[in-house]
Amino acid sequence: MTRLLVLGILDVQPMSGYDIQQTLQMTDAERWGGVLIGSIYHALKKMEQEGYVEITSIEQTGHRQKAVYAITESGRSYLQTLIKDSLKVSSVLYPSTLYSGLSFYEKLSTNECRKALEEQRTALTAEYAAVKSGFEAKDTAMQHKIPPMVLLIMDNMFSIIKQQQNFVDKALALLEMEH
Repeated sequence: MTRLLVLGILDVQPMSGYDIQQTLQMTDAERWGGVLIGSIYHALKKMEQEGYVEITSIEQTGHRQKAVYAITESGRSYLQTLIKDSLKVSSVLYPSTLYSGLSFYEKLSTNECRKALEEQRTALTAEYAAVKSGFEAKDTAMQHKIPPMVLLIMDNMFSIIKQQQNFVDKALALLEMEH
């Protein structure tokens, strides 16, 4: 996913690794894209060796130099492949850790299980708030002109979190009914 996002950004305009990092941090890509921000430089170096990006200039900022990268024609072709691959591969992820724990919940006391599920609910509430905050910041930064596809993505993210919250609430209710 790192390669797709980096090439996608460079397809808009040439940038330094630092500027790419800032762009990805601003869009909260670590949360929704599974990108480790620190992996940007490694990806740039590898893709430079593979001919997907090239250094177009070295800029001096204070006492530091920074390389500005641009996507190559080969990189554009590779970007198309990455986009197609990401669209056709199923990305359904199940909360397997939660499912595994619930499969053996009776091995805990009712109180321990309730506390653990309440922590899960608190974490989901915090996740929802973080996504909402990121969305609001993006909306402000884009002067309330977020593209429809991005709005659809954000709506899906909110729905997934709400669905997970609903599932945890049902698990808590079932736990209370059983004991």
